[in-house]
Amino acid sequence: MENSRALELIAYVDGGSLGNPGSSGVGIVIEGSESGKITIGKWIGRQDNNVAEYVALLEALQCALSLKAQSLHVYSDSQVVVRQMTGQYNCRSARLYSLNWVCRKLSRSIEFTISYIPRENNAEANSLAGAAAQRQTSPQLLLSEEEH
Repeated sequence: MENSRALELIAYVDGGSLGNPGSSGVGIVIEGSESGKITIGKWIGRQDNNVAEYVALLEALQCALSLKAQSLHVYSDSQVVVRQMTGQYNCRSARLYSLNWVCRKLSRSIEFTISYIPRENNAEANSLAGAAAQRQTSPQLLLSEEEH
C-alpha cells in the first residue's frame, strides 16, 4: 500500500559530549511521521562535539529515508554543521569530512533543508543527547512518553 500523502518530516537534532572529546550522545526528535513523534537517544562512544552533531544529523537522515519520506527539514543548534551542509563553509576537517560527505550524499535522496536554531529552542533533542552521553551504554532507542 502506497502512502496516500507525501511524508514531510521535521527533525530537531543535537549531539553533545561530556568533555571535548568525551562520552558522547545524540538526540533526535522527528515530527510528522504517520506513527507520531519519534525520539531517539543514543550513546555513540568517545567523540568530540562536532562529530556528535554530525552523527545526530546522519541518524535523522537515515530515519527519514527508512520511512520513505519525501522531505526532511532539520533544525540544529550546530552552526558548523548547518553552515557546512548549506555550503556556507567548506568542510576542511579530516575528522568531519567523511561524515559531511555521507550526510550530503543521503540528503540528495530527499527534499532536504537545514536551519540553525538557538540551543534553547532545541531543548528536547539536547536533553536526549545529554542523557545518552551520561548513560555510556550500548546504543539504544529511547521511546517517548507517548509510546510507553
